[in-house]
Amino acid sequence: MLGVLFGVIMTKSEIISWYRIFEMFRFDSFHMYGIIGSAVILGAVFIYYVKKIELKSTEGTKINFSPKAKSFPRYLIGGTIFGLGWALAGACPGPMFVLVGKGVFPMLLVIVGALLGTFMYGVLRNKLPH
Repeated sequence: MLGVLFGVIMTKSEIISWYRIFEMFRFDSFHMYGIIGSAVILGAVFIYYVKKIELKSTEGTKINFSPKAKSFPRYLIGGTIFGLGWALAGACPGPMFVLVGKGVFPMLLVIVGALLGTFMYGVLRNKLPH
């Protein structure tokens, strides 16, 4: 039910719209940046809250966040590949599934491409800069 609700929210807020994504990459509209910024702020607040109250998992163990290694090439290369895929496909991973649910079946090819890219990352992971 949460997935359906999330899909409805993405549809109503127009973040699955290719036009909104096109506007964002052309810096013509604040719409997508506002939504992405809100998600980043909400995520930061949630992580702060989890750390502050020492929230436990359903198994009763404390939730720990391990720091990531700071590596400029890692984020530059990964972000560039993700951004290019997003711009070419017209959708990031979450909305791809919502678009299939709305009947945009060519998105199935995009999902296959995303899964193939994820698989290739797993195969090449040890050879990539981390």
